[in-house]
Formats: sequence, C-alpha cells, structure tokens
Amino acid sequence: MKAMNPLFPNGLILINVSFREGNSPDHHQNITYNQLLRNVCRCANALKLLGVKKGDRVAIYLPMIPELVYTMLACARIGAVHSIVFAGFSSESLCERIVDAQCNILVTADGVYRGDKLINLKKIASEALERCKERYVPVCSGKNLNRANTPWDESCDIWWDDLMDGVSDECEPEWMDSEDPLFILYTSGSTGKPKGVLHTVTGYMLYTSLTFKYVFDYHHDDVYWCTADIGWITGHSYITYGPLANGATSVLFEGVPVYPHVGRLWEIIEKYRVSKFYTAPTAIRLLMKYGREPLYDLSSLRVLGTVGEPINLEAWLWYYDVVGQQRCPVIDTFWQTETGGHVLTPLPAATPLKPGSATCPFFGVQPAILNEHGEELEGEAEGYLVFRKPWPGIMRGVYGNQERFESTYFRKFPGFYVTGDGCRRDQDGYYWITGRIDDMLNVSGHLLSTAEVEAALTEHPSVAEAAVVSRPHAVKGECLYCFVTLKDHKEFNRTLMEELKRKGQREKIGPIATPDFIQNAPGLPKTRSGKIMRRVLRQIARNEKDLGDLSTLADPKVVEVLFSQRCEAAA
Repeated sequence: MKAMNPLFPNGLILINVSFREGNSPDHHQNITYNQLLRNVCRCANALKLLGVKKGDRVAIYLPMIPELVYTMLACARIGAVHSIVFAGFSSESLCERIVDAQCNILVTADGVYRGDKLINLKKIASEALERCKERYVPVCSGKNLNRANTPWDESCDIWWDDLMDGVSDECEPEWMDSEDPLFILYTSGSTGKPKGVLHTVTGYMLYTSLTFKYVFDYHHDDVYWCTADIGWITGHSYITYGPLANGATSVLFEGVPVYPHVGRLWEIIEKYRVSKFYTAPTAIRLLMKYGREPLYDLSSLRVLGTVGEPINLEAWLWYYDVVGQQRCPVIDTFWQTETGGHVLTPLPAATPLKPGSATCPFFGVQPAILNEHGEELEGEAEGYLVFRKPWPGIMRGVYGNQERFESTYFRKFPGFYVTGDGCRRDQDGYYWITGRIDDMLNVSGHLLSTAEVEAALTEHPSVAEAAVVSRPHAVKGECLYCFVTLKDHKEFNRTLMEELKRKGQREKIGPIATPDFIQNAPGLPKTRSGKIMRRVLRQIARNEKDLGDLSTLADPKVVEVLFSQRCEAAA
C-alpha cells in the first residue's frame, strides 16, 4: 500500500509495513504506513480537543504498543513537546518528570504484562498525580488489557477510545522552526536528579535519519529490529524517528528476551526474516547462558549492532560466531541521550572491526582525548573523551536549567563537549570506551577502567557477568571490589577466586589490577533498561546502607541479597 511518510507528509512515497510483536507470541499485527499516518492524525486531533497546542509538553507513560508511537508522532505533528517516561518507572519518578517538564497532559494505559508480570500502569500514574497535586494534569488512558479494576477519577481521567471516537484521520502538520523543541527525555544525573535533555526538530531528525541509513546500511528490502524500549533514547532514535524517516520496515517488540521461552528473540528473527538486528550487550550475555546454538533460522541476518555499554570480548565473539554465524559485522555503537545519535561507530563492510572497540567517529564528529588538566593527548592515549565541534543531533539544553547544561557538559573543559566517559585510542586511531569517568579507579596512582577489569573477569568460562567498583584502601587509596555472576551450575569457591585473581587480572592487565574483593553476585542491580547501577554497588562495597531512591531498579530485592553476602575480608 502506498502511503505518505508520517514525518514528512508532503515527501517520500513508501510501500512499507511494520510488524508489532506482542508480549505473547499469539499477539501480533501488521501496520502499514498509511494506517500509521491515519492513527497519528486521529491522535493529534484528539490532543487538540484536550487543548494541547504548539509548545505544550505531553507526558507519555505507555508500554511498547503502537499507541506509544502514535502519540509521540501526534505530538510532533502538532508541535507539542513529548516527554516519554519508561513504562516501569515508579510513581515518584513519573511525578518528578511531569513536574519538571510542566506537562499539560499524561497519556497512559491501564496496564501491561512484561513477561508473566502484570504492571498496573494506571495505578502508578494515579499515584504520580497524587504526588503533584499542584498541577492539574488530565489523564488519557488506553484499554491495553481491558481490565475492570483500573483506578478511575472522573474529574480528570479520559478513556482513549472515547476520546478517539469520531475524530478525523486528517490533520495538517504544524509549521515548525528548525530549532523548535521536539522532545524532552530524562537521563540520570550525577546528583541523582534526572536531567531533561532537550532535542530540537531539524537537527535531531536529520542526524537520526542519516546515522540509521549508514550505520545499519539500510535498504528498502531490509527488515530492521531494535530491541530497546522507546522510553529510552535508543528507542526514540532507532525505533521511531530514524527508521521512519527512512521508510523502514521494522519490528516493534512488546515483550522480554526470555518469555515465554529463552529462544524468543531468535524466533522473532526467523518469523519476520530480520536482516538488521540491534540490541544490548546485557541481552547478549543473558542469552549466552542458554547455549551456543539457537534452534532457529538466523540466515536472514546481515548486520548485528550493539548499544548501551562497551561489549566484552566473550560476548562480542559469541554474537559474531553464533548469532551472526561469522558472516555479519558487529556494529558497536557509542552515543548518549545527549548526542541524539551515533557518534563513534564502525560502518558495515567499510570499517575493519576490533572486538570491543567503537572504532571511528561518524561523519563530521571530531573526538579528542584530554588529560585531567585539559591538555589534548595525541596518538595512543587514554583519558577523558570529549568532542570539539557540535553535530546536528547534539542536545540543545537541559530543560529549564541552562546553568546545569553548561556546568555538566562544558565547564570542566571549556571549548569541548564533555561526555563523562573515559576513552582509549590505540595505535590505529581506534577508540575504546573505558567506562564512565566516575567509574574509573585510581589504584596506587594507576588509572584503571571498570570496563577493562570486567572484560578480563568475564573471559573466565565460569563467569556470566561482572561489575567492578572501587573501595577505599588505607595504602592504595582505592582497591578493586568485584561482583561476579556465575553461569548456571558453576560453583563459587576459593579455587575460582584464585583463578579470577591470577588469570583474569595479573595475566590480562597486570598485578595492579588484582582484585582485593570478589563477591558472588546471584544478580546485579540493574535499571529497567538493563544498565548496572554502579552507584548502588559502590555503596554495598563500602557498607553504606543509605541507598537513596531505588525506584529505577528492575529488581530492588537483589540489593538485600548482595548486602547479606558482601565481603568483609579481602579475597
């Protein structure tokens, strides 16, 4: 079916379809671009009925269902600024974001199943609004599960179906200036208070479109699948805006990687003949535990991508050998919420690969490495990763806080954008992300990266995952405190600890990297996007019980387990 691109209504004619894959394999549907356009227009007109206009902020608290895409694009169509909150954040986190962005309306659903776990989104949303009573925020709620026990307040709650009933499926797009805001997306801050990263219309759209096309080598006969959630920047840039701007055929996945069985991702690749696959090292390491030979046909794959954190050697090789069957390049992308799109990345078949390296800058991006004094380092070097000049997709500010924007990203090293990440450049000019600067360890005057130590630990055949933090040391200043998660049926004992100290550190990095503490960790504290919360691990290592807000953790109970098993004496 021919249809107009919903992002550029007077532009490219497309003959494409997208696939929606639900939490259960029984729930799936095809959505053409024409259907998407009509639904976006209906949603845009419904928002207008609620008084939403250009420049207003709209909070969206929805799971990975088509209505999430409809709503964010409807905001873009009428010039409203969407602020998507991951559908799993607590009521406190949702409230904080609604208040900070001064949102005029909240769009949510009654609930969602994530795996076999029910999450009552409307209940969380109602609790969030109780916390921010100073703002009257109408709530538009969709019936995702058709459950009868949805909390309801007639004074402000509106059913999505009722609102959409009878509205037109045609809506003229609002004319926008290039630098008008497109969306606000909150990211963690070092102070604990999230930062509302602000992106604008033209630069962001141009950059996501361009990076999607060239980083994934997208062609119109490809089927593309990114497993991220749209509640994070990866979902904004490489599920919604980048793919749609290229007229991509793509998969929208509502579920989790191991439900209802551990081969779910491979099953979906086979079902839709996915050719370009983009996921996180966390997911790769999770699936590695279940065997080296997926029982599905993965022959359609052409390009594999990773995002979110540096990928360790073992996971890279497994991804390349087993999933890609040694014929698919692994595109290890480095970027941030703030950058809008890829800034360091190989290009398929054009960039020689090195496992674990983000390789080279994307077109027009100019990285540099500085030392602690702000002096630029040439050739082989390790230090702070910064960028010299802006690119189209770079953030335009922290919403409502220009001072924080300047102090966080530009004040430490004037004249540079400061990523907050450490980086190593090798003799070939390739860049290797070594971890957040606040996750760098200074052991006896030697700067070590957590990523480097973790990679060495995970090379041991018994280790599935590792996380390393610092612990104060009377002589060294800081020492290494390591959390290791073992593969199934592996035993944590003194012999294993000695092997990890000897083979994983002394032989791989050097004696200075020998861990003082190695703790068995049945699970690690992770956010719902899969990132390890090293702040929590540092506090466990130091026996600091006041952990602050843990609402972003996928499983807060893991913290109690780690505290009960923490090491008091050196390994």
